[in-house]
Amino acid sequence: MRLDKLLSNSGFGSRKEVKVLLKKKLVTVNGKVETKAEAKVDSEKDAILVGGDPVSYQEYIYLMMNKPQGVLSATEDNHQKTVIDLLAFELHQQELFPVGRLDKDTEGLLLLTNDGQLAHFLLSPKRHVDKVYFAKVAGRMTEEDQKAFSDGLILEDGYRCLPAKLELLRYDEEKDCSEVEITIKEGKFHQVKRMVLACGKEVTFLKRLTMGPLHLDEQLAKGDYRPLRDEELAALREHLPESIKKG
Repeated sequence: MRLDKLLSNSGFGSRKEVKVLLKKKLVTVNGKVETKAEAKVDSEKDAILVGGDPVSYQEYIYLMMNKPQGVLSATEDNHQKTVIDLLAFELHQQELFPVGRLDKDTEGLLLLTNDGQLAHFLLSPKRHVDKVYFAKVAGRMTEEDQKAFSDGLILEDGYRCLPAKLELLRYDEEKDCSEVEITIKEGKFHQVKRMVLACGKEVTFLKRLTMGPLHLDEQLAKGDYRPLRDEELAALREHLPESIKKG
């Protein structure tokens, strides 16, 4: 890997800022000052120091975020705030992206990573990774709706959903509002909202609770994030094909 890319990905600023460090002779590789940005280095074999401090390089990053409402699940947007804008500046160099999308007005569990293979696996329609949502719905969700979910709802465009699970949690008669949990194995555009709409009701609040083996850390305030714990990452890897598992 190029030295400037490794340092940038390790939180030492943009490529331009890294070049300043190199020009000031603050970077050493195996005990020798290195000033060339294009110098090739091996993060596992070479001893790389900046200002005398060792560089800790991590190829893949996995973050759990409690996405708030009003923020786009995107890497960039010219007019609206994205989940990447919520990250610390040093993480902006890591080429992170959200694994799947939550609607702008949907909150809850969102995984961000730069591991394209893992993201592809989790999002592949063939893998049928469970995703659980908590929803508030205007109107009463019924056992008839439960059956429709389990049979495979037909959306307004004619698409038949895979069988899904609707759990009835609570109905507030005064507010005419249902609280439910919905488990789906797909990720079609606005799918949960469209499924509820196919039952003649409307989602008024939506929060993702789980994605595969990952469960939202309720200690995370909205907009906050943290690295996945070792056991969470191990659980994710357990779901991966042997060909793309990482140690």
